[in-house]
Amino acid sequence: MDTIFVFSGLGIDQRVFENIDFGPFPIKFINWITPFPNENIESYATRISTPLINENAIIIGLSFGGILGIEISKIKKIKKLILISSAKTKFELPLIFRMVGLCRLNKLFPNNILKHKNLVTSWLFGIESDKDGRLFKTILRDVDPAFLKWAINAVVNWQNETIPANCFHIHGRQDRVLPLKNIKADFIVETGGHFMTVNRSEEIGSLIRTSCATK
Repeated sequence: MDTIFVFSGLGIDQRVFENIDFGPFPIKFINWITPFPNENIESYATRISTPLINENAIIIGLSFGGILGIEISKIKKIKKLILISSAKTKFELPLIFRMVGLCRLNKLFPNNILKHKNLVTSWLFGIESDKDGRLFKTILRDVDPAFLKWAINAVVNWQNETIPANCFHIHGRQDRVLPLKNIKADFIVETGGHFMTVNRSEEIGSLIRTSCATK
């Protein structure tokens, strides 16, 4: 049985997958490592994957974790890459992201940006219930601000134009962080937002199990 290696979003951990039923597949959640000063995403992908991920692995990447999965697929032969609420190329990112990177405006962001739950972040991520809100708040509280700043810089300066052949992309129609209008998804979760691994977990779990079982 193939092991599934799971990368979460911008500095967050495996709690966003706690409601997902992966079925019989062994799961390995990958913890983020500290980036070197001014490290590019290609170097980071090499460092985080080399000691852990074998050839022909199955990788699940959520949001930023999907972007990292794309970069790992350039380094290693991957059996399958499942993207959730993510982007395959720089062209699937919102134009504002790329403009921020081009103008280096992200350098002006405080380290603790996006670390606090408020009406804006709750709306962006599609938080629907008090329970989801409490989980979202604790996850944001535990994010490393230095990692968050590095990861935001990596995203807004991401230059990838290559889509792996073995990629399966799941995206929510209601995603406000990475709007569907920019995305060519293989499966659309009609009521899903950027937090859909938590609040649409049954549907996401079913899609993951089916995709992983398909050769």
